[in-house]
Amino acid sequence: MEGKAKILIVDDEEIVCNMAKRCLEQEGYEVTTFVDSTRAMAAIKEERFDVVITDLKMKEIDGLQLLEFTKTRWPDTRVIMLTAFATLETAMEAVHKKVFDYFAKPLRITDLKASVNRALKERNEIKEGNPHDQTE
Repeated sequence: MEGKAKILIVDDEEIVCNMAKRCLEQEGYEVTTFVDSTRAMAAIKEERFDVVITDLKMKEIDGLQLLEFTKTRWPDTRVIMLTAFATLETAMEAVHKKVFDYFAKPLRITDLKASVNRALKERNEIKEGNPHDQTE
């Protein structure tokens, strides 16, 4: 992959954004955060991220809407969902909408790092196997 992998974190809890950003930047990733899901949606319209990490329950635009929009706009972007309100129903809906990973809060940062690493590895393997970018 050329340059640093770009990660977007969207969570209405600033402490979650800050903790995840700090840990992922230590891994060498370029990390952008938003506590406002509407602003995050605008960023996704304009810029491709390698991985989007989003909370499920947020004001305005929820994580499932963000997942669906991201996968429509950038099919090769991997989306990881976090929630304090995990249910079988939301997990199944997220899987149906092609979520890469789904975690209940509180989340261990080692699990998040491992998920991001797997997501990037899978994304890169698919891109290397297909020389044509899926979004062009």
